[in-house]
Amino acid sequence: MTAAPARLRALPCWRGDIVAERLHGGLSNEIWKVSDAAGSHVVRFGRDFPVHHVDRVREVMTARAAHAAGFGPAVEYAAPGVTVVAYVQARTWTADDMRASPARLGHCLRRFHTVMAARISGPAYMFWPFHVIRDYARTLAAGASDFAADLPGWLDLSARLEAAQVPMPVVFGHHDLLPANILEDDQRLWLIDYEYAGFGTAMFDLAGASANAGMDAAESAAMLAAYLGHRPDDDFLRAFDAMACTALLREAMWAMVSDLHLAAPGADYRAYADENLDKFAAALARFRKTHGML
Repeated sequence: MTAAPARLRALPCWRGDIVAERLHGGLSNEIWKVSDAAGSHVVRFGRDFPVHHVDRVREVMTARAAHAAGFGPAVEYAAPGVTVVAYVQARTWTADDMRASPARLGHCLRRFHTVMAARISGPAYMFWPFHVIRDYARTLAAGASDFAADLPGWLDLSARLEAAQVPMPVVFGHHDLLPANILEDDQRLWLIDYEYAGFGTAMFDLAGASANAGMDAAESAAMLAAYLGHRPDDDFLRAFDAMACTALLREAMWAMVSDLHLAAPGADYRAYADENLDKFAAALARFRKTHGML
């Protein structure tokens, strides 16, 4: 165990003495597991990040809605800069888990997209990845990023990927389906971390999950069949593959912006940007091989 910092001990939600353990893996937050007389809890210290469109008040509202809908742990305490949620006895998924259970993930996302919108309160926030990419490009240009020279090419590709999308209903999505944000216990899948949750189409969640897990065509097809209830047509598959490219480009640019504005212990944002750029290039090559030029 690690000695708890004063700001952790000072939170008014504890019952008796606490034991704290620093958790690792967050790229933009400081995370602790805390045990007290009432049980175990997860504490996240994190401020608003306007450059990433992250609003903690909105995130807490979404986390409470997700708990009410059966997807997330209970929010036990929230104040500016800190959130405490119930600790869930569950295993964190890996990319291998996502690839091994694509249909289960598809069913989970279908239910999430079906029930969450009715539980959301306050002003509606829309997540549209192509807007995010354009806004990231402005931030990177203003900050004289080392990646600035590549921005015109990425913006051109992003516009072409956006044009490949097909009309879809608006749903409330998670929009950050990295393997580490999916937990599994004996009864269900849990979704955690709602920083980017908002209204949009289902395509980013579906394609983002596929891209983040490195799913092959058969695994993606199983997820889509479970989500849609039928095999998608060719136009949908083209839009899906285009959105998978978009998800990887957006993740890479997230890392570039973070390299300018964030500092988390152990986080190497430049390496994470390069990793996702490599994945983006591979996904774009697969798109061109399957569907032709954009």
